[in-house]
Amino acid sequence: MRRIQRGFVLLTAALATSSLMTGVSSADELGRSRAVISYTEFGIPHIAAKDFDGLGYGYGFAAAKDNVCELANTYLTVSARRSAYLGAGGQGNPAMSEAKTNLDSDLHFQRINDSGVVERLVAQPAPHGPRTEVRELVSGYVEGYNAYLKQTGADRITDPVCRGADWVRPITELDFYRHFYAVASVAGQGLLASDLARTQPPSAKDVPAAAPDAAPRIADGFRKAMKTGELGSNGIAIGGDGTRSGGGLLLGNPHYPWQGGRRFWQSQLTIPGRFDVAGGSLLGIPLPQIGHTADVAWTHTVSTAITFGLFEVPLTPGDPTTYLVDGKPEKMTAREVKVEVREPNGERRLVGRTFYGTRYGQVIGSAFGVPTPWTAKSAHALRDGNAGNLRGLNTWFELSKSHSTKEVAEALARTQGVPWVNTIAADRAGNALYTDIQVVPHVTDERATTCGTPLGRALFPGTGLSILDGSKSSCNWGSDPGSLEPGLFAPSRLPVQQRRDYELNANDSAWLANARAPIAPLPRIVGTTGTQRSDRTREALISAEEGLAGKDFTPSSMKDLLYRDRSRTAELAAADTATMCAAFPGGQAPSASGPVPVGNACVTLAAWDHTFRLDSRGALFFQRFAERLGGLRNIWQVPFDPNQPVTTPNTLAVGNPSVQSAFGDTLAEFRDGGLPVDGRLGDNQAVTRAGQRIPIHGGPGGLGVLNVITSLWDPARGNHEVVHGSSFVQVVGFSGKACPDVSTIQTYSQSTDVTSPHFADQTRLYSQGGWVRGRFCGADIARSPELRVVRLR
Repeated sequence: MRRIQRGFVLLTAALATSSLMTGVSSADELGRSRAVISYTEFGIPHIAAKDFDGLGYGYGFAAAKDNVCELANTYLTVSARRSAYLGAGGQGNPAMSEAKTNLDSDLHFQRINDSGVVERLVAQPAPHGPRTEVRELVSGYVEGYNAYLKQTGADRITDPVCRGADWVRPITELDFYRHFYAVASVAGQGLLASDLARTQPPSAKDVPAAAPDAAPRIADGFRKAMKTGELGSNGIAIGGDGTRSGGGLLLGNPHYPWQGGRRFWQSQLTIPGRFDVAGGSLLGIPLPQIGHTADVAWTHTVSTAITFGLFEVPLTPGDPTTYLVDGKPEKMTAREVKVEVREPNGERRLVGRTFYGTRYGQVIGSAFGVPTPWTAKSAHALRDGNAGNLRGLNTWFELSKSHSTKEVAEALARTQGVPWVNTIAADRAGNALYTDIQVVPHVTDERATTCGTPLGRALFPGTGLSILDGSKSSCNWGSDPGSLEPGLFAPSRLPVQQRRDYELNANDSAWLANARAPIAPLPRIVGTTGTQRSDRTREALISAEEGLAGKDFTPSSMKDLLYRDRSRTAELAAADTATMCAAFPGGQAPSASGPVPVGNACVTLAAWDHTFRLDSRGALFFQRFAERLGGLRNIWQVPFDPNQPVTTPNTLAVGNPSVQSAFGDTLAEFRDGGLPVDGRLGDNQAVTRAGQRIPIHGGPGGLGVLNVITSLWDPARGNHEVVHGSSFVQVVGFSGKACPDVSTIQTYSQSTDVTSPHFADQTRLYSQGGWVRGRFCGADIARSPELRVVRLR
């Protein structure tokens, strides 16, 4: 990979007082500038350039200005240098993988880097490698990032997190592509980074035996790993039959961490007359992953499709590194990986680890911390469907040029680069789209049955995780003629549905993207059919149907839908809970520590409006109670009915002793912590920014709250510190006006730099229930009361 040879181009003419460069409408207006950045309220950059190289340059410079430390941390991670600067201990960068330590992270990424896979992918022409415009964007981005570093200097970086740090350095284009590769594979090999890094062959003296209860333990570990709360989203697209304007309307509401590098950054990218897109991009990727053009808006939600699988290979007797396929021996590849580790005394040493590979992928000795033993008889190998995926860059480039839901679907099918998400979109013509065209291993239900190992057959129906018989080449992943990569389902085999009423997803399978038109059947690896939906999915479906009934959806009502913070679980169970509370004999609820007085709990729950707003009283208590219910069986009197999936299950089983004890245990927790049952949510749920506590509305997705907020409970103080939830949110509506009606909120704000004015400004706005007015068209940008223009020459 070549390094950028051009000299750095520095910032000049920092501020402009006229509106000449505001809402740039022609290439002539750009003059001699490499890029022009028009900043509007809350530090949102509108970047204009004459070409894609300049566009990338402006993005790289502006993104580094806001988030240089997080970006530098990303490049430190994918270059496998964390241990060299930070030591082997400590947590790896969770934005890039689930590696438990810096050493695990470095070994994982150094293995990838040594393999040369990213270089090989970059060297390919499109559609497998980056298309020309993407290469130009990347080249410009790298130059822009480096220009900011050169102008600022490591010692003058304003963010104290990395000011003067020796690990902040200029980057190359290869660093960028390695970053994107890590994003694409984070739900496969990245999810199992530590397990891969710690796998070693058994010794002759100590050969592990397969655990007899491996299947249920692996299944349980898998389910827990896939429900960590790190990634999720809502996407609701309303078609013209449900909107007042007759045009489409979209809510994009991804749920992401509020700290670290797995965050969105908002911008607009414009080449006059050629390219114009706005939205939120994953930090360091100069294309919106969630965004809109003048005529179509799209969002993504994390899919239920499983993007990887395991193969069990039999081993030759006496040689744990030789396996058999179709009766013939094949030697495992053995690649020694070395990384530099900084010792506590400052000295550095090399640490080596040997990784073993098969024709299917890397050998893995455990999955999610549950042993999949490498014995004298067999070993397991991991195959990641995204191991060859750099195509996603082309996907998001083409989405950024789309002007209809039809073009969105065509772009997804043509590029086949979406790694692990669904797509929901709405357009000016009033169409609503749902599709799960993404990377999915070609493992049919039939193949999972006929080729599955005993463990695989036990796991697949409940989880979608395949473990296939690697002794037979015929049991490898299948393929379709329309797939760009062998081993993956073609787009024609994956769910696509377009309607005029609505389409949505809230991290359940495609089955009920529209309750009026279920999508079935689905390959199990893609998702389930006819199974219970989450309370968040049910809340989304009910909300869509409520708005559709009056054909009354507007951008304003969509914003209200999200911010009303209604809990579907509370709608189903709060009244029953209050009734149960009032019926306890002598006003005493049973608990593990003995009877507990109910006090004012019954009255509080009966009066609660079932929302998670700042002034909601009873919400926090119900949340703690409902979280205890989550681990119980038979909590509903009316069970799930696949013929009534939106309304069942329902009616809390108040006669269940376990339900009653869960209520009493919650009362005891509040009593012991000195917490009022009727306390305001905002007094106990907040995020800390620069030492200031900012109260946050919203609630757990598990309780059917669309405006998801995940927080850590501190029982000693009764505080919830927000760590995850709604992130970059957009509401985009289309009508007869040329410019779309856009409102956004970046809940954790644009910058990770505590000294920036945009470190917590949108967080405070979000706390107050506010939105940022979207300024997409030139006239709107020109009218921004906080406009300032920066020219990069």
